[in-house]
Amino acid sequence: MKICPTCRKTYADDNLNFCLEDGSVLTFSSSEPPPTVMMSQPRPTDPTAVFPSTQNQGIQSTFGQQPQPYSMQQPKKSSKAWLLIVGIVGIIILLCGGGFAGLVFIGMNSNQNQSNNSTYPLPNNGRVNTNPSPASSPFSSTTSSSDVETVDLSFWVKDSSVWGTTEMSGDEFLMAAKQKGYYYVLVAPDDYTTDGKNVRVTVRNVDNANSSLGYGLIFHSAPTPLTKDYAFLIDTKRKKYRVVRHEPSKETSMVSWKDSSAIKDGSQENVLEAHDKGDTIELYINSEMVTSFKDQFGQPNGVPGLYSGDGAKIGFKKLEIWK
Repeated sequence: MKICPTCRKTYADDNLNFCLEDGSVLTFSSSEPPPTVMMSQPRPTDPTAVFPSTQNQGIQSTFGQQPQPYSMQQPKKSSKAWLLIVGIVGIIILLCGGGFAGLVFIGMNSNQNQSNNSTYPLPNNGRVNTNPSPASSPFSSTTSSSDVETVDLSFWVKDSSVWGTTEMSGDEFLMAAKQKGYYYVLVAPDDYTTDGKNVRVTVRNVDNANSSLGYGLIFHSAPTPLTKDYAFLIDTKRKKYRVVRHEPSKETSMVSWKDSSAIKDGSQENVLEAHDKGDTIELYINSEMVTSFKDQFGQPNGVPGLYSGDGAKIGFKKLEIWK
């Protein structure tokens, strides 16, 4: 005989396991011994079977408890926090860093779009080109004799420039590129022509600074800088000179660096001259001819200009044209 431990109702059927009133697990009445349990007795296997509460029963049962998807031994899901951190860092690099590279690229492009500016980020030789005055500026203000026309360089001073600096100090026009590996070039408008004429300028390396690119005189130039011209350049620190010509985005060496005893070293003044002899150009340093070449690339009716490289502050004065 079995008895419900909750409601105390008794059942004569020993095969009945649960109370029909409240569902409690039935126990054997104390007046009768429990039957022998066969160990081979099959256990319930129906996963959808519903079993009543097992509270207060002598043997705890887990049958009927639905397993959670993935067992308790399921490996913990790895944290995704590192992905968020990587994403944030990537965005920061893209916006700010990619950063350094991104910011530099924007700066160059913004200047390439300026009028009268032909800036090209070439290996070793960046270049900055700008016309020193708009068409309305008073470049016609010159002092001239019957033979010599002198360009007034005070009109070449610019309030500001991304690429170079300009100022007047007494009668000397000071000019410099803003960084190493770049050169700053200014040319006159087409009021002044060096075609079939001679041109000269007095040059001084103010601080005796290093300049691997040199500094000096532009002649036979198109009014748009560095699109077609010649440049006669010196380095007073090494007492060397060279000659180059320009095309858009390109500087080509015509005479590689050569020693010259005609150059005064340090911060002393040197006079550079280019003489147009028809189909031949003669170049002079302090009245001594150092080289000559055939004129094959100069701009017809070209104009003069000034060149300063590698951030060296160069003083110029007496930019003169004569025939």
